[in-house]
Amino acid sequence: MSYRLPTLCRLVLGGLLACLGTSAFAEQVGCVTTEWKLIGSNHKVCVDSFSDPKIPGVTCHVSQARTGGVSGSFGLAQDPSQFSLACRQTGPITLPAKLPKEATVFAEDTSILFKETRVVRMWDAANNTLVYLAISRKLIDGAPANSVSTVPVMPWGGR
Repeated sequence: MSYRLPTLCRLVLGGLLACLGTSAFAEQVGCVTTEWKLIGSNHKVCVDSFSDPKIPGVTCHVSQARTGGVSGSFGLAQDPSQFSLACRQTGPITLPAKLPKEATVFAEDTSILFKETRVVRMWDAANNTLVYLAISRKLIDGAPANSVSTVPVMPWGGR
């Protein structure tokens, strides 16, 4: 098993943010090769899962494009701002007494400097729904890439 520098950075950053209580630690579900490379790692799309650190009963999956080749193998490539997000209720949801209107629940570097995918949780009180928004810090044609998923807070298993 080989580690790319950004993967190591993601582990360290994820660990630090988890200790601070501001971000979840992702677990890789798997990757699919999208383009075979003769030298270096292949281009791929990887799926990671994470639980909302402050809302038990919510699990999110984020897929992200990962750049291969020689630069990708050494952690020097900039991954494209291409991702998708799906969040679901996977158990009973207990909302904290003071739920902030907005909070970062996941962040992952997608280049060695200044680019990341971030998932922000928002609370839509009027619809009793948790809204998860994935964004890229890199602007593309004047707007950041983004994806949204919602989790209505509902009873779970008769609760």
